[in-house]
Amino acid sequence: MSLSCALALLAPLAAAAQTPIASRFSADPSPHFFAGQFYVYATDDASNSGKYWDSTAWRLYASTDLRTWVDKGAPLDVTVFKWAKPDAKAWAPEVAFRRGKYFFYAPIGGDKIGVAVADRPEGPFRDARTDALIDKARDPNAGDEPIDPAVFVDKDGQAYLLFGTRVPKIAKLRSDMVTLAGPIRNLTVNGFPHDDPKKTYGEAPFLHQHGGLYYFSFSTGWPGQIVYGTAATPLGPYQYRGVILDYLPISTNHQAVLEHAGKSWLFYHDNLLPGGGSHRRSITFAPLRYNRDGTIQTVKRRSAEAARGD
Repeated sequence: MSLSCALALLAPLAAAAQTPIASRFSADPSPHFFAGQFYVYATDDASNSGKYWDSTAWRLYASTDLRTWVDKGAPLDVTVFKWAKPDAKAWAPEVAFRRGKYFFYAPIGGDKIGVAVADRPEGPFRDARTDALIDKARDPNAGDEPIDPAVFVDKDGQAYLLFGTRVPKIAKLRSDMVTLAGPIRNLTVNGFPHDDPKKTYGEAPFLHQHGGLYYFSFSTGWPGQIVYGTAATPLGPYQYRGVILDYLPISTNHQAVLEHAGKSWLFYHDNLLPGGGSHRRSITFAPLRYNRDGTIQTVKRRSAEAARGD
């Protein structure tokens, strides 16, 4: 394929990037390519009070081409977990696929992480345990808030669960994906810039691999930048490398990286829809590009006005 043909094919997709994937307020994207389709699992901002992130259900969007997205509704809510309070908060989700099953990692109430399982990406999901996978009241080193789960499966088959605010946590998962295979550890990031006291870990941990390096990205706080470090192993320690996405005009910043068919995409939420704000966020995405030395090029945010004008 010639370069001109390749660029022509990419042009419509580039235009679709950094516009909201849906007209419904949603946040905290967990993007995946499952069974021939793209899926984004999300926090449902449209069903919260508008004054806090107090929704009790999650949302799912699907696409065959990253251009047109279909709202698949709520794949599950907190009532799937009988041990959880029915009005517990449903925050940033994560999903992983292994051995023919889809595992939904659900932060509930700000102090627990549950796991649900399904045979299809859309569900129906059922509780994979009879209690929480992570419980602040039960588990040593669970941290102040065991939220924002992210799952990474390494090339050797070992799965890792990341989560937490203020101090990033990581633990190995057993092959069943619903039990821990060891203690909860702290992740270390070295080399934060000394001239910026705001550069520290806040929330939204995410781990992916590219070109032989492990990339740990996260938000620096409230509001926060999305920054990252690299390491030779999933457990680190990580060396700070720079900024992926700058501050947004809302109080949170939450990202995930989708790599598929040789391309990389940064999914995140922003204030892009009319009536949006810190509790009414919208999901978008942009191409993620790497330099020859392995560093990531900073993603330039488009304004809400520009996105609405497309």
